[in-house]
Amino acid sequence: MKNQTSLLLASAFLVNCAFAADSTSRIGQEQVEKRYADDRKLCADEPSSSIRMQCLRDARAEYEKASSNAASMRTAEPRTCAGCGRVLSVKLIERDGEGGTAGMVAGGLVGALLGNQIGKGGTRDIATIAGAAGGAYAGSKIEQNAKSVKRWDVAVRFDNGDERTYSFDKDPGFGSGAEVRASGSSIVLR
Repeated sequence: MKNQTSLLLASAFLVNCAFAADSTSRIGQEQVEKRYADDRKLCADEPSSSIRMQCLRDARAEYEKASSNAASMRTAEPRTCAGCGRVLSVKLIERDGEGGTAGMVAGGLVGALLGNQIGKGGTRDIATIAGAAGGAYAGSKIEQNAKSVKRWDVAVRFDNGDERTYSFDKDPGFGSGAEVRASGSSIVLR
């Protein structure tokens, strides 16, 4: 009976070993085989043949479980998606466009025409000059707004630990935490 208790403890240890992992790799089939051989030796010390046979059957059943567990652990290595990751952040960056001479000239002409409609004599000349200056300023600002640039910068952390930022001219529709994968020089939703 003492040996049967030892066998049960050894069998429980064997099953637990199949699930345990050391710092470098999971339990190997060799260790399962060695434990099974030790269990069979324990069974040989049992006093009656019926107890020995039951002990051997139990040892074999535990061996098969542990062997199966060890095999499944070897094949169940985590599979990583190459190029997969999560969006860390999405930032909208707006950059003002540059106002060129075209906007200033067009605005200045419109302003001068409008200013020329105001007043008589000397005041008309002052209004024309003021209208041209105001129109040139307004035309420059309008051109800047028309040429403003929006860019979406999407920061991604990949499953392998790398981080990268992708830029888009239009809203890509990604939110923080979205699962993405690399596709060429861009990213797409998984």
